Amino acid sequence: MSNVTVLTPTYNRGKLLQKLYESLCAQDCKDFEWLIVDDGSTDDTSKCVEQMKRTADFPIFYYKKKNGGKHTALNYAYQFIKTPLIFIVDSDDSLTGNAISCVNEIYEEYKDEHDLCGFSFLRGKPDGGYLSTSGVPQDGMKESYVECRINRNIGGDMAEVWYTHCLKEYPFPEFQGETFLGEDIVWVRMSKKYKMRFFNRVIYISDYLEDGLTNNRRKNNIKSPNGCVARAEAFLDSDSNIKAKIKAALQYQIYGRFAQIDMRKMYQKTNSKGLFLLFFLPAQILYVAWKSRIN
Repeated sequence: MSNVTVLTPTYNRGKLLQKLYESLCAQDCKDFEWLIVDDGSTDDTSKCVEQMKRTADFPIFYYKKKNGGKHTALNYAYQFIKTPLIFIVDSDDSLTGNAISCVNEIYEEYKDEHDLCGFSFLRGKPDGGYLSTSGVPQDGMKESYVECRINRNIGGDMAEVWYTHCLKEYPFPEFQGETFLGEDIVWVRMSKKYKMRFFNRVIYISDYLEDGLTNNRRKNNIKSPNGCVARAEAFLDSDSNIKAKIKAALQYQIYGRFAQIDMRKMYQKTNSKGLFLLFFLPAQILYVAWKSRIN
């Protein structure tokens, strides 16, 4: 059995999948599976995938579900995955030619470390450079996601390969009617129990589209406020630094107001009551400002 499943959630990106498919065809190691979850597309995604299946020299699996957002597509996919590792790769991105062999090499070296939830590599831009603000201080460094990415203030995106059993242990929370959720809610929650190995190797190339989730984060957040409240709670309950917790304290109240949750109940629920009171007025001001921009 292969070690790696490349997992691609997609929505109306049939034609864009071709670039990712070509990068998978160009891998110097074909010991992987590609699983595509179609999150309710209305374009010709299924036909595009069928064409790829006819020419691929690696297994391709395709499943379609009702539209619910990327995080629900990921949750849905886990039931079909038997490999020990999951490499989440978006439909508009691609991999370097040695990505799979690099992941396999790292897995073989560290698979006996049972306190790991996965491995983190670098994402590159199509024209060169990193998607994250920097690499990590030491190649192969072992820390939790919060210790490395949050407390070392390494922003931007990296390329994470996760242990399948950890993603099944920490599924994304789902909220009725909400189709967006920041994925790091799960990475932060996992940090309480697991660490990661971080590497200064680019294996993933990202090209953000104007209509992509990253470029429309604020708008998507406001449409999915309950998920944003849950994400803020995860940061407030983590070992993240004070800067991250202040930001989370503001978001907790701002999105709580968008979700129309009673502020007294939010105060009673949080373990960060001091931060709640300290940033009550600033959160109210920001909520009014954000709301005026979307009306």
